[in-house]
Amino acid sequence: MAYTQHQQQAGGIVPRCGIITLSDTRTPETDTSGQLIKQLLIDDNAVVDAYTLIRDEPTELRAILNDWLASPRIDVIITNGGTGISGRDQTVEVIASVIQTPLPGFGELFRMLSYEQIGSGALLSRAMAGIARGGGRGKVIFALPGSTKAVALAMEKLILREYRHILRELNKDSGEP
Repeated sequence: MAYTQHQQQAGGIVPRCGIITLSDTRTPETDTSGQLIKQLLIDDNAVVDAYTLIRDEPTELRAILNDWLASPRIDVIITNGGTGISGRDQTVEVIASVIQTPLPGFGELFRMLSYEQIGSGALLSRAMAGIARGGGRGKVIFALPGSTKAVALAMEKLILREYRHILRELNKDSGEP
């Protein structure tokens, strides 16, 4: 089946999403990246079932991921923050520990698009995506940088264009949409 047909068949899926912002300095009121993710998802007719802002602490992130992976209410988890190279940036390591199927193309494409915007600084991003199994079904996790401009790029150029298609592929054998 042609790629465009796969995307069309996925068009009726209503993704149920959770957003995690990791930051040692932001508050819910100053979390422009998390709020942008939420607004873009709502505008795309997805359901935002959960949103949380936590410090860049691996144990707290791991606990939330485990809860959300077990929840039937969440299909897509999008994090922002903690994907850089500083000592506090541990998001990638935690997310990698729960992913069974990496989607390396996401990080590669994100860095390519980011390079077009910011140049060689794009190599400092460890944005990633993959599939984790939780609650008996596959769920997609995207780890984005904390920059609002980077979040907009990832959401508009990659995630919003593909997350329904990914969910369709993950669940086509389960009888669910």
